Amino acid sequence: MDQNLSQKPSHSDPGQGAPAAGPGRKDLVALLVMAYGTPQSLDQVEPYYTHIRHGRPPTPELLQELIDRYKAIGGKSPLHEITEEQARRVAAVVAERLGRPVEPFVGYLHIAPFIAEAVERLVAARPQEAVGLVLAPQYSAASVALYHRAAQEALARHPGAPAVHFIDHFHSHPGFIAALARRVEQALAELPAGLREGAVVIFTAHSIPQPVVDRGDPYPRHVEETAAKVAAAAGLSRWRVAYQSAGRTADPWLGPDVTEVIRRLPGEGARAVVVCPAGFVADHLEVLYDLDIEARQVAEEVGLAFARTPSLNADADFIEVLADLVLDRLGATRHEAAAAGARPEDPQVG
Repeated sequence: MDQNLSQKPSHSDPGQGAPAAGPGRKDLVALLVMAYGTPQSLDQVEPYYTHIRHGRPPTPELLQELIDRYKAIGGKSPLHEITEEQARRVAAVVAERLGRPVEPFVGYLHIAPFIAEAVERLVAARPQEAVGLVLAPQYSAASVALYHRAAQEALARHPGAPAVHFIDHFHSHPGFIAALARRVEQALAELPAGLREGAVVIFTAHSIPQPVVDRGDPYPRHVEETAAKVAAAAGLSRWRVAYQSAGRTADPWLGPDVTEVIRRLPGEGARAVVVCPAGFVADHLEVLYDLDIEARQVAEEVGLAFARTPSLNADADFIEVLADLVLDRLGATRHEAAAAGARPEDPQVG
């Protein structure tokens, strides 16, 4: 992509960040991008799983089950590469609109480079401004808040660290809704013509512990709002909300589970189902295994045609959404960026 900037943003690996040089760049904007993380090899599955379990190693049976799931999708998830690409592309678009250098710093919640490591690199770069972006559309104390807390705790260990302006959620952003609606329409169009009429769309999000919901967490409301807005934008008459990938704890988890909903659909006259993982922004284990393998198998067992909407990944329309969020958090609207010389109507990524 062409950059009409006096100083281009660094295109080094966002997972590694850029080394600090001197007092830092006074006009630098740092972008702290946070995601769940994924093992890069089967050897990393055990420490990754142990970290998720707060230091308690999984039983051999649980570990083997998770390893088998990764093997079923080719041995690893593409989440790491997708997250890095999302960070690079968002930084490039924001830099182009602002006319300032933007450096991405990627940190993960459950695997290296951890969020604290990304914060350390960010602080060393001495940016003028910083924005924190969690790659999760809907807010929950059991998800987005954990990323924010990890970043804030790391920042507190660095006297003189810059203020990081966090983005809480983007579950109803018009661009996000439009991007999902386009993918729903695409998935429906790919069903056999005789099955499209009356197909049911299920919007899914990762389940969270029910006690968190009982304390008034906004997560289920955010998920419902996302689904309702996408359904309206796509002109859907038959749609549901379901949850997936619940954890194995003593507490109940938010439902209904997507497989339970699929099993009920034939009794409602449905002949096809489209699953839209509206709570996820990239291909990873919960999409490639829990939906593409498990949910598809259930649909086939009950005689339903199955389709899944393409993930947002690092597609241009989703990168535009993330860039808008960052610019809004910086207090820069598209019009302000345009006044500085950018052309927001032009394509930003190729």
